Amino acid sequence: MERIATVRFENLGSDLATDWMGRAFSDIIASELGNTPGIYAIPAVRVHSIETGMGGRPVTAPGISAERTAALAAGATKIVFGQYAIRGGALEARMTVEDELTGKMTVLTAVSAPPADIVSAASALARQISPRLTPYGTRNPLVVEAHVKAFEHLDSPDMANELEKAIAADPNFGPSYRQLAQLKMQHKDIAGAEDTLRQGMALGSAIPASERALLQLQDATLRDDSNLRLQALTSLAAADPYNADAWQQLGAAGMAAHRYAPAADAFRKATDVEPDDGNLWNQLAYAATYAGDAAAATNAIERYRKLQPQSPNPTDSLGDVHLILGHLRQAEELYSQNARKFPEFYAGLDFLKAALAHLMTGDVNGADTLAQQYFDARAKAKDPVIEYRKAQWAWISGRRKAACQQMALLVNAPDSAAGRSVAVHASAELSIWTLMLGDRAAASEMARKAAELAKPALSVQATLARFLSQSPASAGEWQARAKVLAPDPAQSALGNLALADALLLSKEFPAALPVLQAMYDNSNPTADEGLAILLAWADVKTGHIPEAAGLLKANPPLSEAGITWSTPLYFPRIFYLRAVVAEKQGKADEARENWRIFHALSGPDPLMWGEEGEGK
Repeated sequence: MERIATVRFENLGSDLATDWMGRAFSDIIASELGNTPGIYAIPAVRVHSIETGMGGRPVTAPGISAERTAALAAGATKIVFGQYAIRGGALEARMTVEDELTGKMTVLTAVSAPPADIVSAASALARQISPRLTPYGTRNPLVVEAHVKAFEHLDSPDMANELEKAIAADPNFGPSYRQLAQLKMQHKDIAGAEDTLRQGMALGSAIPASERALLQLQDATLRDDSNLRLQALTSLAAADPYNADAWQQLGAAGMAAHRYAPAADAFRKATDVEPDDGNLWNQLAYAATYAGDAAAATNAIERYRKLQPQSPNPTDSLGDVHLILGHLRQAEELYSQNARKFPEFYAGLDFLKAALAHLMTGDVNGADTLAQQYFDARAKAKDPVIEYRKAQWAWISGRRKAACQQMALLVNAPDSAAGRSVAVHASAELSIWTLMLGDRAAASEMARKAAELAKPALSVQATLARFLSQSPASAGEWQARAKVLAPDPAQSALGNLALADALLLSKEFPAALPVLQAMYDNSNPTADEGLAILLAWADVKTGHIPEAAGLLKANPPLSEAGITWSTPLYFPRIFYLRAVVAEKQGKADEARENWRIFHALSGPDPLMWGEEGEGK
């Protein structure tokens, strides 16, 4: 599959007022080559956005110099660039195709058109690459000009008026609606943006299916509606089947919606378009794993490994695959092998992953041996928070008293910037641990210390510690407190996280359930590894055993951050919950094994985890 990036054309004429045509050529050609078999025409807007993210250059600069790096970053195998000029009453243009694999330059036949008919000129050039084109959405040069100027200068003072004029001139050109809605969103006119998008979507079949899907996608994003977003991406991928990015986005949306089999199918179609993209194979592996298709997952990793044989990530991902599926011995071996071969990979993180895989068998001493290799690697890397990591390990492996003593030593770290940073995290984590142990007063004092040390700006961890250690309250009061903590809709993620944890720790499970369900419905398991376990906790406590059973099937792998402040909320609780569910389902042997592991890892007082002391 060829990936063609068409960059901004260069104006060789003397009329600077036609500079906008440089962007128009790239946009029209990329658009018309879309949906062409064997070709993925990288949208001009994507190349331009990458260039802007890299710092950008003047928008009138020739694309071959200003956007070449961005085009390569977008994965282009061929770069198309050109020149144009208005001379003698005609628009003349020429285009060159550069093959990035061979370095070959192919200069195509020059074309000519009336000065105002840029669409005809661009189409004539595009037809030299492929005779199968998708007609551009408008032929009105005034509309094209407004569109490309908005493309590069959306924040210009008169841009809203120009876009409204463009819509009046050609109401069937979808991009104008999307650009005007984006502009209104930037000005906080949400109602106006919604109305503009509704106008565009009302056009129905008057605009191409891919453009309707893009309008729907923008609307779903504005509404923060994950179901609408999934529907829009499904439509976009169907309308533009050679667009690997559309399939990848659909796969990611499917993962967030926990629709794993459709997500795996979407990633698989992305790899059909882009078989040499290792990242796509990696994402396919995780989707297939959560869908329960171990063979597809391992095959995807093998393709990933062949594409990147010197990378440590394929083996690390394969370890995750086995851990998620419960193949603990295989996961441990893969993690250990990878850590020995690539000791600098996240400074030995795979040693810790191997230790956790072993810990899940209930063998604390054996896990300690592997964890020590991780700490040795962190010491070699001169990790300033190695003692903090040791305390975290002590806690999740059941030695809570020792963990608290180790963490308390870090609260009074040396008075330096680095020392205060360690002390903030140690104080906040110790506050949460103390709260879990049942001493709210001590937890509140430790959270106060974390906040004091963190000034002037509180860390998320310190903020959560202060919130969670407040005085006991009803579910309604906790909800009111969460609104005070995060009054802005943009802070909803923090507010929901704080509220869910507070309700769980206060045993307000019926109130916690809908909050956690909403969070889970919009999360990716590879990013929010413990959320499914917390939701299962609320399900178990409210009698939703079948729902909990489904959530507890997968083992959550560690993220790149390793053990975090939230890990103790779900580990080793996962084994307690599995034991309770197995008992409810009449699976005595499974329950017995999970009780064994839970008691081995829960420390001297498992009542802290089980609330009622089941399994005693």
